[in-house]
Amino acid sequence: MHLPESQQRFLDSVQEALGRYDAQLKDINHKIWSNPELAYSEHQAHDHICDLFDSLKSSGYEVRRKAYGLETALEVEYTHGKGGRVVVFNAEYDALPGIGHACGHNLIATSSIAAFIATCEAMKNQAESSSGPGFTVRLLGTPAEESGGGKCRLIDSGAYKGVDACLMVHPIPVTPGSPDILSMATVLEGGFLANDKVKVTFTGKPAHAAAAPWEGINALDAVVAAYVNISLLRQQILPSQRIHGVINDGGDRPNIIPRSATVDYYIRSPTVKSLKPLTEKVIKCFEAAATATGCTLEFDWGPSYADLKSNWPICESYVSAMRALGHHTLLDNSTQSSALDGASTDMGNVSYAVPGFHGLFTIPTEGVNHTPQFTNGAGSPEGHERSIACAAGMATVACQILVDEKFAEAVKKDFESH
Repeated sequence: MHLPESQQRFLDSVQEALGRYDAQLKDINHKIWSNPELAYSEHQAHDHICDLFDSLKSSGYEVRRKAYGLETALEVEYTHGKGGRVVVFNAEYDALPGIGHACGHNLIATSSIAAFIATCEAMKNQAESSSGPGFTVRLLGTPAEESGGGKCRLIDSGAYKGVDACLMVHPIPVTPGSPDILSMATVLEGGFLANDKVKVTFTGKPAHAAAAPWEGINALDAVVAAYVNISLLRQQILPSQRIHGVINDGGDRPNIIPRSATVDYYIRSPTVKSLKPLTEKVIKCFEAAATATGCTLEFDWGPSYADLKSNWPICESYVSAMRALGHHTLLDNSTQSSALDGASTDMGNVSYAVPGFHGLFTIPTEGVNHTPQFTNGAGSPEGHERSIACAAGMATVACQILVDEKFAEAVKKDFESH
């Protein structure tokens, strides 16, 4: 396959660096996977990654713990010269309650750490042999993707200001009966949905459920009414939209009319634009339940996730690099169903702020994302190997962005066209 010269000259350096740091990468992956931590509590993962780069400070890395005011965010940076472009790799490392790394964020972190190191090493070789412009490569530890919107808070704190491109990859299961595709570059519309999150608390009036039920205002009845309202609404929404929730609190004892009851809902739609009217309809379902029961209600909105905008030039470059490295890689997911179709990610918000890449890669596992079986796959040697293969592709693309003016301009134009 013909590769641009700005890609070809980095392939060997990238692979050599990944081989040289193989032991450290396996170690960090195992440490994160074997110590799962929930959103904004990823203290061990944060410390393990920072400790790794503290041990490599002689390589010129600047380590910032508790970055941007978040206890479990981190930033590692390598800068050469003055000015030039900036490329960022996102490392996620939060887990899920009860089932650990069932979405493989340990592999996301490992792949981004590996890509960061490989990019820095390859660019050092480039800098020694030429007098090109300066550049910055950055690893950003982004907590709380599963529920807390860590990247949203990082955006608000300026973490992505002045960034020319941001890259990461996400694991999914190998599709049974399909060819063993290592990765997919472009996630087309509908692959990752815009998402509003809300916790709603209904407040009524307690009373003895047997002796004087007429004295009470039943908050659980309001929850049930809202649940039914939303279930009816589902008949009239688009097949690409999703509404799903759980009851967090439905009361204390059967003989007490519940004074308070709470539900937690996610509302999803293909784009930010189409999400707004759907969310408005869901709000009316809650309000109707409050009116019918006489309860008051309170909305507690979580961080909203945007849909994902894939940068086409980055995706094409990634595919060419991966194929040159000998990996079966597709340009898009249009012919492949994915375990993450209909999911949401705060990387969507990043892709609205800067040119973004959120590729998918497959790992052998008996279950889909968010199952105990996927946790096992995320901890397997095969899963690690595949994350490193994708790191090589990302690093090659990152180097091209940093040195190839024409390619960097194409990346920028594609982003601006959105």
